[in-house]
Amino acid sequence: MGNEETPQSSRRTTRSLASADNCSEKPRKSISYKPTVYDFIYSSRNGDDKNLSLDDLISSFPGRNTQITEVLGHLGPLNSPMLPLFIYGGTSTGKTSIILEIFRYLKRPFVYSSCVSCYSPRILFESILNQLAFHKRSEQNGYLSVKKCDKPSDFANFVREALVSVLDILKGKSAKLSSKRRSIDDLGNMIYLIFDDFELVRAWDKSSTVLPFLFGLYRMLGLPEVGIIFLSKVSPDVYYTNSGHFEPVSLYFPGYTEKDLRQIFMLKREKPELNSCFLDIVLKPFSRVTRQVDELSVAFHPLYERYCEPLNDPGSNFSWETKQKREDAKRRLFSHLVPHIRPSLNEVFKISSLDVEAKTNVVKGKAGAKKLGAQDEELDFHMSVSAKYLLISAFLASRNPATLDASFFDSTGGQSNGRKKRKCSEKSTEQKEMAEQELLLKGPGTFPLESLCNANFLSKGSSCPLEGSIRYKSTVSEELAVKIARSLKFPISRYLYRR
Repeated sequence: MGNEETPQSSRRTTRSLASADNCSEKPRKSISYKPTVYDFIYSSRNGDDKNLSLDDLISSFPGRNTQITEVLGHLGPLNSPMLPLFIYGGTSTGKTSIILEIFRYLKRPFVYSSCVSCYSPRILFESILNQLAFHKRSEQNGYLSVKKCDKPSDFANFVREALVSVLDILKGKSAKLSSKRRSIDDLGNMIYLIFDDFELVRAWDKSSTVLPFLFGLYRMLGLPEVGIIFLSKVSPDVYYTNSGHFEPVSLYFPGYTEKDLRQIFMLKREKPELNSCFLDIVLKPFSRVTRQVDELSVAFHPLYERYCEPLNDPGSNFSWETKQKREDAKRRLFSHLVPHIRPSLNEVFKISSLDVEAKTNVVKGKAGAKKLGAQDEELDFHMSVSAKYLLISAFLASRNPATLDASFFDSTGGQSNGRKKRKCSEKSTEQKEMAEQELLLKGPGTFPLESLCNANFLSKGSSCPLEGSIRYKSTVSEELAVKIARSLKFPISRYLYRR
């Protein structure tokens, strides 16, 4: 009898319906939820309306006090205009988590788009427009977007209209609030666009036009109430173009230190003393291999269970009462765990996530782009993008004759617009060909470059009697130069002289 009167909830229950009155006796068939501007607040999405203090925010991310303070300073007080912000750092350095928690702390509206799920310009554009228009694709609307948008020019017009509409709603709500409630419930008159995993845009088919467009979106919109934040795993120098876009303010998130990792893995632990002893054993050897929190978490979980196995044994007599007994327990647990550390290091970090992504790209069809030799584009060492371009320039300067610089790099091909080049005679042509052959037989040439006197890829050559400066030559092999050029997608074959 009692079971018949119990209301049954639907299979897919929204957060708003779950928190509604549960005393109704009749089951509700379907109630359409109407989104509001409060859906742009992260607390509403997370389902946790607890106020977050600044101390809680900083303590939740050990080693990120400086970065959190800089982001808060860049965002400024409520309704403060901001320049575009470019946050970059390696994988698992807390970029996304910190930004979302900062907006949860500030309670400011934002639109979040990840270039992992939005893997093309059209999906990215339509995702932002759908969020700004409070539109959710469903079976009722045929899983269609609010507007079809393929071109950046159309997106610029559509997103400006949608942003103006949302800003009018925010300004209207702010004006209706009383002076007492304004400090608590006021969302402000600004909205922020967050682009996560921004480095993936470079692999898109139309990246040459999409990247300058997104960097110049702040200037094209002309709305000081709109803030734009880019999150990337690579530094901003790989995005530099000649489009003349407004350069965003960059903020670097460095990798975690061993001390930071210890504080992270000590957060919210039930047995802090036992966990501290465990980290004393495993953290140092594993941090030499990787300092990514996600990879370390995967590696530490089975090891921690193995570490606690003697404690779960009914016949064990472990005791933490006195200092001597604690030291004895630590030694026994250490002896039990040590044989399992080395196999875990070999198994967990044998293949990194970057290798998996590279293999996935090859399967998708990028393997056909490789030509003779099919050399791997990944380098065995780390080098900044500017150093790569400088190394390629040094390689070309050593291998190419100096007379070809104008024809390769000058827009006029080495010819002046005012005068026509006189036709060379056969004798002068033969002399030039002989001189080029002699240069090739001599091997790599030298070139002046005082700033790289201590570089590992250059060697010092003879000094030039005319210039009076020291000259250098590149010792990089052609195979390595081609590999570096491929990592930058630089067509080095077009600029390399071959007889």
